Amino acid sequence: MAAMTMKNAFAPRHIGPGVADTRAMLAATSVPSLETLISQAVPKRIRLERPLDLPAPASEAEALAELAQKMSANVVLKSFVGLGYHGTHVPPVILRNLFENPAWYTAYTPYQAEISQGRLEMLFNFQTLVAELTGLPVASASLLDEATALAEAVGIAFRHHKEKRGRIAFAGEPHPQTRAVVETRAEPLGIEVDGDVVDENTAALVVAWPDTFGVFGDHAAKIAEAKAAGTIVIFVADPLALTVMQTPASLGADIAVGSMQRFGVPIGFGGPHAAYCAVSDRLTRLMPGRLVGQSVDTKGRPGYRLALQTREQHIRRDKATSNICTAQALLANMATAYAIWHGPDGLQAIAAHAHDLAARLAAGLKAKGVTVLGDRRFDAVTVEVPGRANAIAKEAEKDGRLLRAIDGDRLGISFDETSTEADLQAIAALFGADVPEKAGRLLPGKAREINGFLSQPVFHENRSETEMMRFLRKLADKDLALDRTMIPLGSCTMKLNAAAEMIPVSWPSVANLHPFAPKEHAKGYRSMTDDLERWLAEITGFAAVSLQPNAGSQGEYAGLLAIRRYHAARGEPHRTVCLIPSSAHGTNPASAAMAGMDVVVVRCTDSGDIDMDDMHAKVAQHADNLAALMITYPSTHGVFEEGVKDLCQLIHDHGGQVYLDGANLNALVGLARPGDIGGDVCHMNLHKTFCIPHGGGGPGVGPIGVAEHLAPFLPGHVHEGSSHPVSAAPFGSASILPITWMYIRMMGAAGLKQATEQAILAANYVATRLKDHYPVLYKGRGDRVAHECILDTRVLKESAGVTVEDVAKRLIDYGFHAPTMSWPVAGTLMVEPTESEPKRELDRFCAAMISIAREAAKVTSGEWPKDDNPLANAPHTATETLASDWRHPYSRMEAAYPAGDPDTTAKYWPPVSRIDNVAGDRNLVCSCPPVEAYLGAAE
Repeated sequence: MAAMTMKNAFAPRHIGPGVADTRAMLAATSVPSLETLISQAVPKRIRLERPLDLPAPASEAEALAELAQKMSANVVLKSFVGLGYHGTHVPPVILRNLFENPAWYTAYTPYQAEISQGRLEMLFNFQTLVAELTGLPVASASLLDEATALAEAVGIAFRHHKEKRGRIAFAGEPHPQTRAVVETRAEPLGIEVDGDVVDENTAALVVAWPDTFGVFGDHAAKIAEAKAAGTIVIFVADPLALTVMQTPASLGADIAVGSMQRFGVPIGFGGPHAAYCAVSDRLTRLMPGRLVGQSVDTKGRPGYRLALQTREQHIRRDKATSNICTAQALLANMATAYAIWHGPDGLQAIAAHAHDLAARLAAGLKAKGVTVLGDRRFDAVTVEVPGRANAIAKEAEKDGRLLRAIDGDRLGISFDETSTEADLQAIAALFGADVPEKAGRLLPGKAREINGFLSQPVFHENRSETEMMRFLRKLADKDLALDRTMIPLGSCTMKLNAAAEMIPVSWPSVANLHPFAPKEHAKGYRSMTDDLERWLAEITGFAAVSLQPNAGSQGEYAGLLAIRRYHAARGEPHRTVCLIPSSAHGTNPASAAMAGMDVVVVRCTDSGDIDMDDMHAKVAQHADNLAALMITYPSTHGVFEEGVKDLCQLIHDHGGQVYLDGANLNALVGLARPGDIGGDVCHMNLHKTFCIPHGGGGPGVGPIGVAEHLAPFLPGHVHEGSSHPVSAAPFGSASILPITWMYIRMMGAAGLKQATEQAILAANYVATRLKDHYPVLYKGRGDRVAHECILDTRVLKESAGVTVEDVAKRLIDYGFHAPTMSWPVAGTLMVEPTESEPKRELDRFCAAMISIAREAAKVTSGEWPKDDNPLANAPHTATETLASDWRHPYSRMEAAYPAGDPDTTAKYWPPVSRIDNVAGDRNLVCSCPPVEAYLGAAE
């Protein structure tokens, strides 16, 4: 390994600019070396003066072999554990053409609708699928997992009652991890989670459908009681069961939540998986997360867009419905593709198969005299075998099957689409039982009829693999992702997701292990997570790391919860004031509010720094109740603030803790460490700095690092015998953690530091190239930016009436995804080029921005009218550009090929022109009606 040559070293493959390009970029920014630039940009007081203590870098082949050896220690048995995690067959056409396809997994959250129509259409289909399954009219575009989805649903009920009802009741017992997450979320808000009493103080009745033992209880009376009391009824429902059952809506549900994992998404040691959430019409505007709606473009064509909550956290901040930013778009799209591939009849056949096995096992066991819990079930059988449960489970393991030993007396057996007749016979034999060839239906209520279920054409048109392959390709071609272009989104770090990093995610040893398998079965995973925790602790300077938070927002919440619990343990529960700069990301105040903290905003100066006079005043005013300060470093304005260590000391001197938001960690790795700066807790976005792809809006991973005194307050898990989990699985989205393991293992300490330096160089290079055309709003010491810069496009609005949205949409014609628009400063673009983009791509982007400035100058001069120019009309579709009637004062070439010299093979054509956001919100359409609705309208 020591002799590894440049030929097989990974860092030069990850970092875009080569040696010659780096020299040219340095020359353009008037510095002789990277070290000189870093000394100008990064305050000396925070610099790490030693290399990170990490293993020497491995080549791609070496890292893959090492990780494969680790994961071979996992014991992957066929799982019958259930508990919300089921075996499933991932259709190869979906595995190869969606899950493993960079056109799908490297895309960003679809804020720019015109270049996101493919994944928006698929998410719209997801919402349609969920609406059909639940019978509720509005479904969101996925949540993080079943447990957090229920916690979010409880939040909807709490807000619906204006936070005046403080109790949650249960009808049927949910899975232990689901209940535990709800308890974690409820505690800071003063919500009581206990019992089955429904009265005027009950915000929600949670119906487990089925319960954790696989039993459907008779809850009709309790639901009627809840309705009479005005209580919100929430169903936690298995979506596969819903394909053959009555809908939750027909049974009285106001909200339905659950996990879509068994719709073709691997178990993956607990995640990532898409959860669903559907609500009644009256609760639509209280929904958390993302919602895809249908609107029209400027030509009246239908188009999709994110509706209502698109930027809700930035607008409402601590009053937001949720802190969710990243959801599980990629996994929601997989689940939808699975439903499209199988169609309604296929889904019902899969459900019938699992149900038949469970019904026959229950009948056989009863005939043998074994006590079986409940009479109504879908796919699971729970039995009472006093004193024998563990012995039977151990016997099953010998034949490669993993059962759920609930305790010493009870066993659970859950069937799924991978279960076979041989499995059924072998499990029955463990009890000395025979199973009948047939058994009656054990599901409650009426069977769902096939007629009218998922009648939308998309669920019927793609039965052959040829059709499905082309369907997925057609959707991918509508979008712009990293496989086609640079995505220079500020604060989003859209860097390379290398193929070597992605490969392990599909390995059976990674994909198929149950999260609640015995610890001795997960030695490979535990070895990998131990490495990651140790490496991330070293990179950030903290004493301990938790990998459980399955999104950056969950990391924020977990960190603030640790601070809250720390103060309470020291006898200071009154410390609830959280200071947050006005420039902070909207998830910061939203997370603080969810953690039961009182948000106090601190002003920023005109130069973008925290107003220290206001900070001192707020600290003094709230000294007795100060819980924490939340800051992002470098700042959200892309600047290394000089006094950050003094600021941290100020907070500590007044009894508070410092939460350092790790959104901009890509500017620190190898150069400085949050723990050394003075942070007590920091979350790390592995889907930014550490190369997990964004997936078109998720998955993400947001581990937290904490100082030693906060380590006892990291998230626990009921399966591990501890409390306060923030995710359903002990290691959250465990199956994508190998991506980050591979990245760190291949880069090594020197490679990681070089990546940070190159990211800072790229941002300063872009700022230097564009400063004569767009003011660069904020700069730090040495007149330098950090890893991103804010371009003030308001100058175009002042001179030509060209808005920041015009610029963003015009960049599409140049083949680019726009930078972050109007955040943190309205009317500006925040650009983060990352270390992965080669110089020629940076130059192409700069040339496009300069050309746009010149186009605006033509509007200013009057050459082009303000209401008819390529900026106002952007983006230009092929339909308009090729139309026989062209009446614009600019040419077709200027419209479609503004950079000149068209390369027709590489041209990206947006499928729609500019989407009308206002029309979409005024006429909210979030799912496709069944075919019957169209027939009715025609009649």
